Amino acid sequence: MLDQDFIYTLLLTGKLALITTTILIIIGIPVAYWLTYSRFKLKFIIETLICMPMVLPPTVMGYYLLVAFSPENAFGHFLHDYFDVRLAFSFNGIVIASIIANLPFMIQPLQNGFSALNDDLRQVSYTMGKSKMVTLFKVLIPNIKTSVITGIALTFAHCIGEFGIVIMVGGNIPKETRIASVAIYDQVQALNFEAANRYAFVLFIVSFVILLLIYGINRKINFNTFR
Repeated sequence: MLDQDFIYTLLLTGKLALITTTILIIIGIPVAYWLTYSRFKLKFIIETLICMPMVLPPTVMGYYLLVAFSPENAFGHFLHDYFDVRLAFSFNGIVIASIIANLPFMIQPLQNGFSALNDDLRQVSYTMGKSKMVTLFKVLIPNIKTSVITGIALTFAHCIGEFGIVIMVGGNIPKETRIASVAIYDQVQALNFEAANRYAFVLFIVSFVILLLIYGINRKINFNTFR
């Protein structure tokens, strides 16, 4: 029989991934749209900052976020004194850290999808009197469904496996910041390989199923498109 701590840790992991993915799809679509179509000359700097989590060691990013969230520093002090919010070693803190760490996994597929579209779609929509908002949601997004699905799936899968940034910002607090990847590390440290294997097996299956869905859905969409 599965113990309550195991179930709660998995539920917390799923909660973190779901919240992160939901927020990032809301943020990611307008940001990817702007990065694709904007003529702002310095947008490459913003693209670089967004992609930094892909090359920067998670512990480095986690360390700087922990420093920023600490009440001993200006940002953390401001949040604590004026809003009574504590981000260091809290679930809210790892949500923010997870959003930052997963930005490129959502935005890059969306940006690639927008870039691959024929710009005539957008221009024709404008010619017909459609607003930018209507064009985005009624014309462009339906034509990049593959990219949207890929972004959502990659973000969710990467989030449930995130370790370095979570343990730096949130630590290992049961029922608060202890997600499955942290629990695996904790159980291995305690030489409890049976428990570590349970967590690892669940994450393996979830990741496999997500990738299977990506390829399956994208294959179906591409088949219907070119049929």
